[in-house]
Parts: sequence; structure tokens; C-alpha cells
Amino acid sequence: MPSLPELPVTAVLPLLADALAAKSSAVLVAPPGAGKTTLVPLALLEAPWLGDGKILLLEPRRLAARAAARRMAQLLGEEPGGTVGYAMRMESKQSARTRVLVVTEGILARMILDDPELTGISAVIFDEFHERSLDGDFGLALALDVQGALRPELRLLVMSATLDGARVASLLGDVPVIESEGRSFPIDIRYQERPAGTPIEDAMAKAVREALADEPGSVLAFLPGQREIERTRERLEGRVGADTDIVPLYGMLDAKTQDAAIKPAPAGRRKVVLATAIAETSITIDGVRVVIDSGLSRLPRYEPASGLTRLETVRVSRASADQRAGRAGRTEPGVAVRLWRAEQTTALPAFTPPEILEADLSGLMLDCAAFGVADPASLAFLDPPPAPALSEARTLLTELDAIDANGRLTEAGAAMRKLALPVRLAHMVAEAAREGQGLEAAQLAVLLTERGLGGDSVDLERRLSRFMGERSPRAVAAKQLAERLARAANGGGRASAPEAAGALLLRAWPDRVAKARGERGRFVLANGSGAMLDAADPLAGETYLVVADMQGKAQNARVAAAAPVSEAEIRTVLGHHVEKRLESAFDPEKRAVRVREIVRLGAITLSERMLPAPSGPDADRAIIAALKTHGLSLLNWGKEAEILRHRLQWLHTGLGAPWPDMSDEALIASLDDWLLPFLSGEASFARVSAGVLHDALLSLVPHDLQRKLASLAPTHFDAPSGSRVPIDYEGEWPVLAIRVQELFGLDKHPSIAGGTVPLTLELLSPAHRPIQTTRDLPGFWRGSWADVRSDMRGRYPKHVWPDDPLSAQATARAKPRVK
Repeated sequence: MPSLPELPVTAVLPLLADALAAKSSAVLVAPPGAGKTTLVPLALLEAPWLGDGKILLLEPRRLAARAAARRMAQLLGEEPGGTVGYAMRMESKQSARTRVLVVTEGILARMILDDPELTGISAVIFDEFHERSLDGDFGLALALDVQGALRPELRLLVMSATLDGARVASLLGDVPVIESEGRSFPIDIRYQERPAGTPIEDAMAKAVREALADEPGSVLAFLPGQREIERTRERLEGRVGADTDIVPLYGMLDAKTQDAAIKPAPAGRRKVVLATAIAETSITIDGVRVVIDSGLSRLPRYEPASGLTRLETVRVSRASADQRAGRAGRTEPGVAVRLWRAEQTTALPAFTPPEILEADLSGLMLDCAAFGVADPASLAFLDPPPAPALSEARTLLTELDAIDANGRLTEAGAAMRKLALPVRLAHMVAEAAREGQGLEAAQLAVLLTERGLGGDSVDLERRLSRFMGERSPRAVAAKQLAERLARAANGGGRASAPEAAGALLLRAWPDRVAKARGERGRFVLANGSGAMLDAADPLAGETYLVVADMQGKAQNARVAAAAPVSEAEIRTVLGHHVEKRLESAFDPEKRAVRVREIVRLGAITLSERMLPAPSGPDADRAIIAALKTHGLSLLNWGKEAEILRHRLQWLHTGLGAPWPDMSDEALIASLDDWLLPFLSGEASFARVSAGVLHDALLSLVPHDLQRKLASLAPTHFDAPSGSRVPIDYEGEWPVLAIRVQELFGLDKHPSIAGGTVPLTLELLSPAHRPIQTTRDLPGFWRGSWADVRSDMRGRYPKHVWPDDPLSAQATARAKPRVK
């Protein structure tokens, strides 16, 4: 092997070799510029324990994987694909001679799931582990499981620039932690606060122009995303020197463009690289000595409640800010300009949250099921996956028939796992393949997972059409990937007519079918969320869409990718999700029940129509349903039924069961018992008479008690005057409102319930106005009657007001009849 360059990590390579010879795992903490990514794998090629096995080097990004492989091959005087190769989703350069294989993090999990013994692999190196991607965490958890159960000799090495080495060492089994010095030239950190209200692209363009004027060398500017990069580029074009190239660097660019961005500027020229966080770690851009940091990053945030993953612009962590600043001192002294106040740095979070705490875990859950692990939390994660996200993932996979009730992989789940796709898209391709649409679905899936293909239109039909006409190397590689996915899906023969994008997407996102509502561009989704499109977008006028990507808050998210779909396609593809039900509604004008047939997909209504008025048992059920929805006020109770209800309720309150509860709640709950048998098969409340209600209520009283009803709670009181006066049972105690003259001569207080309950007497004047309330009539005669008599005889002189009411004759007339 050619001699390797002397870099800071060289000093600890013997320690690392000894540690891995003595134990099967180790942790290496080395800052940026130490040379760990390129020198460590090459140095380990001479380790005796390696034998004929390979070293896997995991990198968090494709750009970093290609750059690392290219640099190691260069050190060996080779091209990638020889001793050092690389493999990623749409690109691979390796051969039978390859000893060091650089892969993106997701590749490892798939390798372990396909071959749990990792045959032919002697060591796995996790580089830049501090980024804490979901794939990195899951890959380490699986590798630890393999090492513990099947391959104790498998070497695991975790490398990072900013990491709690002791915590990772504990996870690996209290293994050695080796620390290396870094190589970084002095960096002058300056702060240049962005004025409030100033767009980030304006502040960044100004800072770049000032840096080009004041400092030599190339500039690396960190922005949160592609949109801000393009806007900054527009503001710089034509306003920098003719010797300066403005180069974007973000994930959606093809490999050739990304690789060009990190190459040194040609002699005599300068470069401004406008990058996302993709340039934070693992790569060195030669010639850069000025870094300008917006202080912002765009991270995915998964919302279990809505099932949406949205990109959120957040403040960078202190660790990320340090990583970014360090890019300025990789090859010579540099300058780092931060677009915020110095004191704001201490308020930044220490580290970026691990992706496992924020991500959709359905892919993780599916892979675990394939590995025979029903509960991912049982694996050795540095941070356990959150229970709510696991529950949401389990629910989704169950709905997709990917796992059974015990969390075991189903046949459909196994078909999905053959496809290196997110679970929803895997389900779409697998289902479409069964109907001869596998290639079309795979092309759409690749379009959705490889950002930038087919342009940036919201309309996926248009993007798919453009993608099929593209001839760039990236597009060709993407089409080849789609063909491999279609073959892996084992689809049947070709369908006679390819399905449109919308119909295919229904299999992936049945919960994100969207229906237009009200204002143009406003939609409601089947999962109940709201979504919007710019009114000028052609899709804004569609009745139905399937939404594949959204940005922003769940109730007012902006549609980022969608395709039109017809109602017929929705009914055909999602027939098992579509619910047809009858809804009864009360028509107050006709006092009748109207019935609608409503066809729904979740929260959206596909269709509704009025049905003929029901009859027979259906009508009776409709009446009952309307009462349960709108309450008992729909009924025409009538006086007799109301009185019976009050009497029974009073008995229930005083004596309890079996006297029935007559409250609204109790009667509504028992409608099937007391009212339904008395209905006549007509869907009109006019046909439910007061007499029917009276008899229906009485049916709730046990037969042996019905005979006691009249004696315990009589409807009337027979007054000494000969009148039958009704008793009011609405209040807490029964009330008898009666003119005082009708009680003359009565020396015993009126009572009911066998004389055990005195009536509350509301004594009235001849004009039926209250005079006094009493529950002691004899006491009233002997007490306050004198005062009442004095007052009443002046007001009603035509009526009898005797000194002694007990000896007077009761009367309902003004003057008693002369005998």
C-alpha cells in the first residue's frame, strides 16, 4: 500500500488498531480536518482480524460517500471501483477487488435484513455519527444485534466530530474511546446581525458581496434550502466580479453538478458555493476560506396526528454552527461570518435533535418486522424511538396489511420490503404490479423520492411526463432504478391501459384524497386536514386531487405535489375504504324525516342524494334516529302525555326503580324499548300522536304498578267545592293551585300517596292570582287567614270572606247558592 499522508488522526491510528484488536468495537472522536474519513479505513486494511473481509464505511449523504471513495482511491493511486468502491441508491462503483466499500447509511440496514450474518463483511465504520440520522441509528442497532447474536468477531467503529463519546461507548458495551486532535487553521468569527424583516436571501447576498470585496479566496454560504439558494443566486448574478462563479449545492442536484461544486475553482477564478447543510460535514471544498452562515436549517418534522412529514425551518444547533465555521479553516486561515448577534449563539440548542425522535417510523417498523423484531424499542438504540410515532407506524402498516396483529411481517409486507422505498410508495408499487402497472408506479415512486426529476411543478402528471422525456445521466439512472423496482415487485403482465398518476397514488395515500371546497384552491383531505394551492395553479380548479407532499401546518398546509383523480377512480381503487350510509334529518316544515344516502371517504363526501320517504320498519327506525340526534322536542307531547311524564318522574325521584326515569337522557337512551313498538311505520312526526306517547310512556311502568299510579300520584284533587283541580308534578313537590274559597270547611291538609305526601297549596284569589303558599292548611285558617280576609274583601266584595272559614261552605262561585 502506498504511504498515507500525515494528518492529525495518524497519531492515534496505532491506538485504534490496538483497541480493535483487543475488543470488537471502539469509538473515535476526531474534529473536522483530522483525516478520519479517509485514513482510518485504509489503515485498517492491514489489520490481521480483517482477513478476506470488507470494510463498510457509512456516510450520511451520497455526496460525502462519493467524495470519500474518490479521495481514498486517489491516495492509493486508483480510481473508485478498485480497492475502494461505493454504492448508493442509483449509483455503484465496485468490483471483486473492492476491500473498502463506502455506502450511504440506508444501505447497511438493507444488507443486514437480506443477510443477517453480513457475510464477507469484517468491519462496519459509522462516520459522522453525530448527525444522528434515522438510518444511522437503526443501522447501528441492527449491527449490534448481529454482533451480539451471530458475529461476535464483527468490528464496529463509531466515528464523529462532535459526539458524547462516553454515551456511545456505553451503548457499544463500555468500549475504548479514542480522541484525536484536529487540523484547523485559525478562524476569525464575525457577527453581522440580519436586520428584522430583511429576507434571508437579501442579507446573504449583501454579506457575500462584502466578503468578496474584503477577503481573498472562495466563499461557502449556508442557506436553509433550495428556494433560498436560488433567490440568493438571482441577487448575486451580475453583481460580482467576472472572475467569480456562483455554484449551488443541494440534495436535488445530480451527482455531476454536486461533484463540480466541491472541486477547487480553476486557477485565477473564485467560487461562491451556495449550500444547504449538505456541506456541513464529511467534505472539504478546496479554496474556501470564507464561510457565511444564515444560522438556519430545514429539518423534517413528523406529525403523528396528521401522518404528515413537513419541512420546518429552524435555528441551527451550536454544534452545526461550529461545523459550518470549521469549513473556513480546513486548508488555510479563514473567516466565518454569522448573520446573527454574538449573544444569540448561547441560546442555540447544543445539538440537532436525533432524527429518530422526529421522524416517521413506519419504514423502521417494517424493517424490524422483517428482522423478526415486533417491537423496535427492544433493539439497542442510543435514543429509544418515541411510543406515539411507533404506534402511528404500527397502525399504518396494519392498514396496509404489511404486518399482522402480532407485528409479524405478512406476505404483502414482504413484497413491500423488497422495494427500497418508503412504505406508502412500496405499497403503491406492490399493489399496482399485481394489476400490470408496476413500471408506471415505480417510475412515479422514483420521481417522488428523487427530488428535482421532471421539474418542480406541483402537478405530478406533468412532472412524470417531463421525467420520461429527460435524458440526463441522473434521469437515466432513475429510470433504470424504476425498472429494477418493477422487476422486484414481480408484477404480472402489462395492463392494457396505463393508469394515470392520481389513480396510482390512491394506493399510497388514501387518507390524502382531497376535495375542493369553497374558494378556488382550497381543499379538504380525507383525513380531515385542510390544504391549499395557489389559485393560479391549474390544479386549483380540480374537484379531486391525491396529495403526495404538503408543507406547513396540517390544517392549512400548502400542496407541494399532487395529481388529479376522478371520483370513478376513487370508487374503483378505494372501494374498501369508501363508506355508504344513510343519514336521517328532520324537516321542520313538513314535520317529517328525510333520508339521504351519503357516500364518504373519510372526512370528504363523494356524493349524496335524497331517498324516498321510508316506510314500515325503516320509517320507525328513521323516527328513532331523528329523535336521538335532535331530541324529544320533535314530538307533539300533548297535555295528557306531559302530565303522565311528570307524575312518573316524581315517583321515580321519590321512590326510585322500578318507577321509570322520565328524564330526556333516559328516555332517549331507551327509545327502542318504549316508543319503537308503538310507531306505525310512517316517517312523519304528525303521525306520532299525544295518545300514542301516553300509552308508550305507560308501557315503561310494570303492570302491577300501573294499578297503584292513580292512588300514589292522582291527576286531580277533588275539592270540597265539587271541582276536580289538576295537581302539578313538575317541581320537587306536587303543587295544587286552587282558589281559597274552594277549600272552606276543610280542616285537614290535602295529601297524596296514601296521605304520606302533603300537597303544596298555592292559594289563589278569585282572579286566580297567588295569595299564599302553604303546606299546613289548618294552620293557615287559624293564623294568617284574618290578614288575607281583610285584604281580599276590599278587592273582591262580591265574594264570601267569612270570619270562620272552617264553618263556611266551600264554593266555586262568587256567592254560594241559597238553599
